[in-house]
Amino acid sequence: MRCGGFLFTSEAMTEGHPDKVCDQIADAVLDRIIADDPYGRVACEVMAGMGFIIVTGEITTKTYVDVQKIVRGVLEHIGYTKPEYGFDYHTVGVLTAIHEQSPDISQGVTKKTPKEVGAGDQGMMSGYATNETPELMPLPITLAHKIAKRATDLRKNGTLKYLRPDGKMQITIEYDKDKPIRADSVVVAVQHDPDVTLEQLRADVKEHIIKPVVGKYLDEKTKYYINNTGRFVIGGPVADSGCTGRKIIQDTYGGVGNHGGGAFSGKDPTKVDRSAAYYARYVAKNIVAAGLADRCEVQLSYVIGGTEPLSIFIDTYGTNKVDPHKIYGAVCKHFKFGPGEIIEELQLRRPIFSKTTVYGHFGRNEPEFIWEKTDRAELLKKECGL
Repeated sequence: MRCGGFLFTSEAMTEGHPDKVCDQIADAVLDRIIADDPYGRVACEVMAGMGFIIVTGEITTKTYVDVQKIVRGVLEHIGYTKPEYGFDYHTVGVLTAIHEQSPDISQGVTKKTPKEVGAGDQGMMSGYATNETPELMPLPITLAHKIAKRATDLRKNGTLKYLRPDGKMQITIEYDKDKPIRADSVVVAVQHDPDVTLEQLRADVKEHIIKPVVGKYLDEKTKYYINNTGRFVIGGPVADSGCTGRKIIQDTYGGVGNHGGGAFSGKDPTKVDRSAAYYARYVAKNIVAAGLADRCEVQLSYVIGGTEPLSIFIDTYGTNKVDPHKIYGAVCKHFKFGPGEIIEELQLRRPIFSKTTVYGHFGRNEPEFIWEKTDRAELLKKECGL
């Protein structure tokens, strides 16, 4: 419960985590198709295991896709380049089982104008924002992603040469009411070469990865759990099988707010699981940026083939500064929620999705991530009389 003081935990993964490997391959396939065929339909699923990758799903496109080349390119970029890892881009087996999108689904989606484009499936999607960080994201997931990215950066630039691609990070933040005040614990599990000592690894991770990221939230009471079993040499798909769509909480808000259940990676923008979730974040972020609320969640729902949402729900958790009916009216006036309109407004028929796949789909001010802009904040503020 959010009353008085409480602890909240979020986790994140590095590029080499088996599930994230699969997400990256799925979105790489999607980007390759969209680059040549912006109206291609993609629902790509990937599984990774010891020595193999399976790529399956429904794809309808006019372009040619060399799936083998894409898979090996992604694995090389991640860093699965050495045979001693037990899984590398040279020797991995790649199996494909892909067929076209069902015509029963296609007929509800394929239309002439953006206004006529229907949702690719039914479902509900949520977006969230909070003013507790400059990114308007919850602090725990923000720090978890930054820890994961720093570990990867230090591995790739050679600062910590003994690190291998796989890794998981977790952080628990103490709150006083709704304000984050300190890090209660930090958990880091990083794959490594067998010749590094546990003492050196723990000292390096604490000094070079945790401290530069978590900084002011650390104190003498913060607890550290770094490679808590003592050894993490065997990792990646050799240690655990991977699958697309298994890290949906880490991809969003780290457990804060609600989640509609649909994954993002490997899905073209006609899939509202992805596009409408991005748009819900866009709306929620602009509400908070406008100062209309300290926290905000937006839920949207659709029916397959529908050109408008079935429902729009806005929850400010009692932090709203104006009448909630004013917020709802302003949102309905200044945002368009049709699936085709969302695609056009967020410019989602571009090969931008690989960039979203690791370190979070939200809270990163990349120029391609239009859903992270706060360009409607002033309009909302004016509309609500602030």
